[in-house]
Amino acid sequence: MLEVFQSGGVLIWPIVICSILSLGIIFEKLYSLRNDAVIPKALSLYIYKNNITAADPDLLKQFEDNSALYSISVLSLSLANKKGTDIDRKIEEGGRHIVQKLSRYMNSLGTIAAATPLLGLLGTVIGMIKVFSDITSAGIGDPQILAEGIYEALITTAAGLSVGIFSLMFHRYFRGRISELAINLEKHVACILNDLHEKGDV
Repeated sequence: MLEVFQSGGVLIWPIVICSILSLGIIFEKLYSLRNDAVIPKALSLYIYKNNITAADPDLLKQFEDNSALYSISVLSLSLANKKGTDIDRKIEEGGRHIVQKLSRYMNSLGTIAAATPLLGLLGTVIGMIKVFSDITSAGIGDPQILAEGIYEALITTAAGLSVGIFSLMFHRYFRGRISELAINLEKHVACILNDLHEKGDV
């Protein structure tokens, strides 16, 4: 395997580094975007089954799990106690911060997905330049000379495309996952606000 990488030329190593970073981001997002990490089932059921009031400051203390649902729920209840506060705007701002936190490293993953195929293409161009340079120097009588440059070009192209496609697939998946979680969070906030409106707390 090491010989294959070495045959891929200098650009194979940036592609390898990108693949390692991509895997790290993918594993981190798979862990951080779990339902239990963002919208814990116990807290979700509690919100739907219990009467939420802004008067109880310790209402959600039993669920101090640092989840996104916990954060936005506490924010909603804390704002409800402040008369005259533009609740919708404040909650929307808090929601944007939470979604931004869920989207952490997504730009990096998208950059890797876009850049690695280009690195592979650049490796192809460099490999072909090497082929023509060798032809100019030694002619076309020795196929080994041609094979080395073409081999380098094909390896970098295959590596760049493989990392790029793999990263792009997960980037699209995580984008959809974040959108789904954001919608679910909005539903829970709406449930809390409806309860507060019914009780006259907002």
